[in-house]
Amino acid sequence: MQERSSVTELVDKLKKELDHYSPGGKLPSSRALVERFRVSPVTVSRALAQLTAEGLVVTRPGAGAYRAQPRAEVPSAGDTSWQEVTLSASVAGELVPRTVDASGVLATLAAPPAGVVEFNGGYLHPALQPERAMAAALARAGRRPGAWSRPPTEGLHELREWFARGVGATLTAADALITAGGQSALTTALRALAPPGAPVLVESPTYPGLLAIARAAGLRPVPVPVDADGVRTELLAAAFQATGARVFVCQPLFQNPTGAVLSAARRPEVLRIARAADAFVVEDDFARRLAHEGSGPLPRTLADDDRDGVVVHVGSLTKVCSPSLRVGVLAARGPVLERLRAIHVVDSFFVARPLQEAALELVGSPAWSRHLRSLAGELAARRTALTGALGSALPELLLPYVPPGGFHCWLRLPEGVDEAALQSAALRAGVAVAGGRPYFGAEPPAGHLRLSFAGVAGPGEIAEGVRRLRTAYDEVRG
Repeated sequence: MQERSSVTELVDKLKKELDHYSPGGKLPSSRALVERFRVSPVTVSRALAQLTAEGLVVTRPGAGAYRAQPRAEVPSAGDTSWQEVTLSASVAGELVPRTVDASGVLATLAAPPAGVVEFNGGYLHPALQPERAMAAALARAGRRPGAWSRPPTEGLHELREWFARGVGATLTAADALITAGGQSALTTALRALAPPGAPVLVESPTYPGLLAIARAAGLRPVPVPVDADGVRTELLAAAFQATGARVFVCQPLFQNPTGAVLSAARRPEVLRIARAADAFVVEDDFARRLAHEGSGPLPRTLADDDRDGVVVHVGSLTKVCSPSLRVGVLAARGPVLERLRAIHVVDSFFVARPLQEAALELVGSPAWSRHLRSLAGELAARRTALTGALGSALPELLLPYVPPGGFHCWLRLPEGVDEAALQSAALRAGVAVAGGRPYFGAEPPAGHLRLSFAGVAGPGEIAEGVRRLRTAYDEVRG
């Protein structure tokens, strides 16, 4: 039994027994609970901590746990309807709701029900995460002298230097800021580079979290189409000219969701076009350490080819390690770095030092290179399993591009297949998939599905997931 489910079961049992004790009455000792319920001391400790957090139990050091005094009656809720007016903005004298649509992000963060194959995830399956190496790194980090003291606001010098070397030979620690993951870095970058109401160019399709960031900041995302060679540069130039935008956000390597890699011919064009428009390129390099085995040498970052301070680079350890290792980087040259630093400090002060120290311990250990090699092979195997299963069981779904890195396959639905209906039918069949609509900043040209092969246990679960998706497809087609 997993520890989490054991804790939940013990909490439920203890709640049912609390009525047997008067307020202030002493509960059995932890040792007695271990023996009675046949669980570990850790499970007992976590269950009591949860009951304490819920206000049902009070613990006294050295004395034990006691039933808490009854809580005072909670008054009924008041009238909160006034907030609808306050949370609206006045535009030309009219009140306009300022809603933030986080549905696309939440879809990748929400855990599916038990037994559902998770093709809609955005993170590595626990079996692919370097859990033992991360635990050892965190333990060593916690013992470092000063590990719990305040870090430099821009981040630990050694960690900034490590990230800078990964970005390219032309950057140093002085060009880097440590952030709380890639999402935080993108938020800081857009707030620093564009005022509310301004247009910002984005790839189409693109990561829904980017669209949510832009809209939450009051920006206007303007889509620029992507093909198998990355962003279409002739359309990028036209979009800059038509909108007057000063920011373009792109994922040149293993783009989410298409998996495309910006071609060698287009790379200098992107920098040239942006420089001619006096614009910044935000390079979201989230997947650099997610290359598949056999993919060949990776192209350099755009930041490494940039000499004029056009590129603001974003990187992260989260995707390659764990959703909870929220350590990322912003790298840039020139006055923009001071703007980025100022907004980062105002928003969050700094990233927790123990987490930075743990990241340093992890990437400096022999386990790091072993993890990257193992992950490259595992991702390639899962991608091959998914593309093979789709080709055999669901050839109706068009896969125009097989990605050499990243987590996803981007499928185009046949004309007449309703994307939302297929997504709902798939969940009923026991497989969670991501519909394509949230990835487009404007009307999509067709229905799509994004299938992740990284959040599943292995090839066997992939085959079962495709079988269930076939069932859902047949249901929708009638």
